[in-house]
Amino acid sequence: MLFFNSPNPAPNPRRVRIFAAEKGIALPTRDLSIPAREHKSDEFVALNPRGQTPALQLDDGTVIAESVAICRYLEGLNPEPSLFGTSLKEQALIEMWNRRVEMILMPPVGAVWVHTHKFTERLPGRNLEWGKSNRPRVFDALRYFDGALEGREFLASDSYSIADILLLCTVDFAAFVGMAVPDDLTHLQAWHARVSARPSAAA
Repeated sequence: MLFFNSPNPAPNPRRVRIFAAEKGIALPTRDLSIPAREHKSDEFVALNPRGQTPALQLDDGTVIAESVAICRYLEGLNPEPSLFGTSLKEQALIEMWNRRVEMILMPPVGAVWVHTHKFTERLPGRNLEWGKSNRPRVFDALRYFDGALEGREFLASDSYSIADILLLCTVDFAAFVGMAVPDDLTHLQAWHARVSARPSAAA
């Protein structure tokens, strides 16, 4: 296998790195620089036509793109510890929270990033006003997850899961873009401190 990675602050490759670290999996890795647009090279686009990292090339040449799909493959190879859940109920709840992170928090964070950040100022089609208008949506989403975490150690189940990884990477990327978790969101703050203290968070 060969894992095509991009260093921080790219949030989606980080999801896979954290997941693999939790599993104790050492992935052979090739780093692609996003600022240098190495992910848009002809060589890489031939593997992943979307021209985005992460991607995982298997020994038979098959390429799996999209971070959660890669993590599901790694879960199948290394079932323990389970990060996608064991019982049907736990699996469904984890999937529910995965979707909520990706539908509630990620879109406004992405809009602010693409349309307002200095690192993306050369991208075509930027709409500064649209980007600015999404900032309140980011904080609304953070408040939603703060409420969801009241009285809970982890987001989706009684143990750490892929849902926590998705939320951690998105929250940290939001902070990079300039939208850190407000101090009054104490449940989200406490959760963030807990999951950030796990050794895998440094992956």
